[in-house]
Amino acid sequence: MGVQATDTSFSKTKRLLNAGDYGRVFEAPDARASHQHLLLLARINTGPRHRLGLVIAKKNVRLAVQRNRIKRVAREFFRTLPADSPPIDVVLLARRGMGQLDNDELSSILRQQWQKLIRHANKGTQDISQDS
Repeated sequence: MGVQATDTSFSKTKRLLNAGDYGRVFEAPDARASHQHLLLLARINTGPRHRLGLVIAKKNVRLAVQRNRIKRVAREFFRTLPADSPPIDVVLLARRGMGQLDNDELSSILRQQWQKLIRHANKGTQDISQDS
């Protein structure tokens, strides 16, 4: 009645869908956040919202159960980001050992690296606007 549902789905508009989307981020990332277990690359986009791409290689995370769990936790974290987050395309690359983390550790690392990424992305946009 008075309660409105929030959009917590992970629709196609919130995902990087094709090689071109991934390629733009890999070619010239505006910001990166590195950790022992993951790497986040980001590029500012012109769309209304941030989008996520996942690269969880079998070489780095052997078991499909672990790869799927990492994807699920990453999507959930991304889904719950504040709506005022800057519109950036983000690619999460898993590194060896990421599959050994439990969900709480993974969420904590994602939160820390997201903050780092946003600081770098904001610095990049300020630099771009100062050059204009």
